[in-house]
Amino acid sequence: MFTNDEINLMCIYNTGTREGLIAELEQMRSYLGAEETELLALTDSALGKLRAMSDEEYAALDLFPDFNDQGGE
Repeated sequence: MFTNDEINLMCIYNTGTREGLIAELEQMRSYLGAEETELLALTDSALGKLRAMSDEEYAALDLFPDFNDQGGE
């Protein structure tokens, strides 16, 4: 459901709850400039998926970063 890059981003801003993570990502997004298109797209994609899932689905996620995978998927 989430790409490796999305999981890594979510790990950085994870608060332990879906709502908290959404709030943190929204706040971080507000600091991005228009030229940061890749990070904006990544953040928007993760936010869309997080908003569409339930708290139970979120609780089942393994939010551990995998910085060795450079494929983005």
